[in-house]
Amino acid sequence: MSSRNPPRYVPTLTEVVKSSAAPEAAVSVGVSQEQLIARVMQRVDLVLERRLREAIATTVLEQTRSIAPLLRDEIESVVRETVSQAFVDELAAGQHTRK
Repeated sequence: MSSRNPPRYVPTLTEVVKSSAAPEAAVSVGVSQEQLIARVMQRVDLVLERRLREAIATTVLEQTRSIAPLLRDEIESVVRETVSQAFVDELAAGQHTRK
């Protein structure tokens, strides 16, 4: 964390929307400032959700690409060990049945 103090005055989204000319125009067409703010927030939410989904998908794809070779090596090792053990077990079982 930074020890810097934030600026003394940082406007919030609501203050920025209220101070712009858009609410005045919206009120003149029958939309209250609260309704306008709610609509803007819905739009922001939709855009953020879409962009987050895209960012997460990109990150998951990158991670999958980087981990795939490691998983492939691990799976190959497990299959080799399993097949080898199966052969050893089968040969041992074959020797018991011959006796």
